[in-house]
Amino acid sequence: MSSRGFGGRVGSVLRELLTYKSGILGIILLGFLVALSIYTVTTIPVDKAIMMWRSGESMWLDNPRVAPPEWIQFFVGKNLPKTMVFDSRKIGLNVAKSSAPVVGTNMKKVRIEFTFDYQYDDFPSELNMFFTSNFTREQGAPIVKIIWVKPNGERIDLGEFTVTGEKYNLYFVTEPITRALVSYVRQQYGVDPSDAITNMMFLFGKFTRESLKTGKMEVEKGTYRAIIDATLFGQESDIDCKMVVYGTVYGIAGTDHLRRPLEIALLWGAPVALAFGLTASLVTTFVGLIIATISGYYGGILDNIIQRVTEIYMVLPFLPFLILISVFYGINIWTLLAVVIVLSIFGPGIKSTRALVMQIKEYPYVEAAKVYGASNTRIIFLYIIPKILPPVIPGLISAVPGYVFLEAALAFLGLGDPSLPTWGKVINDAFEQGALYKGYFYWVLEPSAFLVLTGLAFALLGFALDRIVNPRLREM
Repeated sequence: MSSRGFGGRVGSVLRELLTYKSGILGIILLGFLVALSIYTVTTIPVDKAIMMWRSGESMWLDNPRVAPPEWIQFFVGKNLPKTMVFDSRKIGLNVAKSSAPVVGTNMKKVRIEFTFDYQYDDFPSELNMFFTSNFTREQGAPIVKIIWVKPNGERIDLGEFTVTGEKYNLYFVTEPITRALVSYVRQQYGVDPSDAITNMMFLFGKFTRESLKTGKMEVEKGTYRAIIDATLFGQESDIDCKMVVYGTVYGIAGTDHLRRPLEIALLWGAPVALAFGLTASLVTTFVGLIIATISGYYGGILDNIIQRVTEIYMVLPFLPFLILISVFYGINIWTLLAVVIVLSIFGPGIKSTRALVMQIKEYPYVEAAKVYGASNTRIIFLYIIPKILPPVIPGLISAVPGYVFLEAALAFLGLGDPSLPTWGKVINDAFEQGALYKGYFYWVLEPSAFLVLTGLAFALLGFALDRIVNPRLREM
């Protein structure tokens, strides 16, 4: 068959494919997934993606924990808080830093002040301060005093803390902060605050005797200040602070329990799923096609051996066998792909293809090729396989989602490649953290939507191709 003739047939199939709505939609969805995969592998190299995903919480301390995507606020009708980061090493309109020696001593005072406008309709999820300092043991560790100033002018003394190392993290959910806030409320308002009030509500809420008793507190909007007065024991010593006011939403896909942006796994899930599904489907289909053709064409002992092996494979429990291999050997994604291919080559399709080959080998043009002295290899690859190939293509396309879902299922069970960020791994993490029980629906729905989208794309495309190569289906 000439390349022009083959190209003409491919062009004819594509033109006919565009006459079906399912074919058009399948091409659009598949084109989107391919474009997304190309964008991902070119902008986020695989080594970088693995490093970002496996680094854990230490790399993402500036991100909120288990925060839904930002676009969710359009459905809830609120201006939900986004994360704000202030760093004394980057002096600007919202950040001020000054220092002065204490006369007659080797001490000095450093003041860091963060000023920011808070206009959101909900409370932040967290507030943390990350200190970096340089001092010697002989000099002694710096002592910092933190004062919180609310828009109405209230000044809340949050206490003094010793910066015990070069890096010191102060989390505002700790017991000392809580005691300072409760003590302030008791002194100023004469009430015991409700246990329902969180530290973020104390810091960003409107104080009234009623709200403090009931725990139903509104956000106080306006300009806030965080004042850090540090005492350093040494003129060469210094201290800096980064304050993070964590929002309740983040980015286009949200974050997980380790503060990792989910878009990393959602983006890289596309090339992994397409590569795994397409490779498994292509190899198993074409290798199985060749095996079935050889079995049907030669017959005899070879045919009998192939059919017995196929029947053994059909009896083997595929998924449990694959799970056992994953559990005992801890295989990566590509070894897993190889195992899937080996376990899938001798599938039930061999028997149906063999039956078709046994009919075609009796056709006159095959007999004529034998008379003219064509070799068996030439007859198999140039006369028989091209004849049975068109009906196989729709099955090849339709088989891709099965392998994609297989990889996701193994990852969901914790048996996939632990290093790669994939859709199944995201669902596995969500399941282990009780995402649905805690209301983090986005964590499960986003990777699930991509899996459904992939399955739908190939299913629509396979259905349209099946109607083209199988004229009987056109009447349905």
